Amino acid sequence: MFVVTLKFAANKAAAPRLMEGHNAWIRQGFEDGVFLLTGSLNPAAGGAVLAHGVTRAEIEARVAADPFVAEQVVSADILEIAPGRLDQRLAFLKGAA
Repeated sequence: MFVVTLKFAANKAAAPRLMEGHNAWIRQGFEDGVFLLTGSLNPAAGGAVLAHGVTRAEIEARVAADPFVAEQVVSADILEIAPGRLDQRLAFLKGAA
């Protein structure tokens, strides 16, 4: 499982121009079954993604394909978590790639 933070970077002003592509990237992540959650980092610091079912190389490639990352609107940090103790509602995450 991965937690990806997308913190605003030097080219933040380009965000409105790239928003449609960024939203399409998010939509594709959900359609592919990789993204479990996306949301904003408050206050107005960027965004975050919770992803599962992929390898580190696959999530790195997916994150690099985000127009916000490619155009340096945000800088990405990918944290890999090996689930240990889970609430039963999240049991599907145990053993996910």
